[in-house]
Amino acid sequence: MNIFGIGLPEMLLILAIALLIFGPKKLPEIGRSMAKALRSFQEASNEFQNELKREARDIEESVRMKAQLEASPEGEANTLAQKNEEAPKT
Repeated sequence: MNIFGIGLPEMLLILAIALLIFGPKKLPEIGRSMAKALRSFQEASNEFQNELKREARDIEESVRMKAQLEASPEGEANTLAQKNEEAPKT
C-alpha cells in the first residue's frame, strides 16, 4: 500500500506521533477537519478544471466560426471591405 509515496510503516509512524501529540480525544476531530479540507480542495480543483475546459471550448468555437466566415465568399468580401476602410486615404 503506497499513498502519496508513503508506505504503511511510515503511515503508522505518523499516526503514532499524531496520537502522542494530540491525544486520542482530539485525533478524530482533526481527521474530520482534514477530510473536509481535502474535499473542498478537490471540489475547487474540479470546478477550476471545468471552467478551463469551458473557456477552451468557447475559444475553439469562436476561432472555428471566424475561420468559416473568412473562408466563405461573404467573409472574403467583408475582409476586403474592412481592409479598404482601414487603408489610409490619400
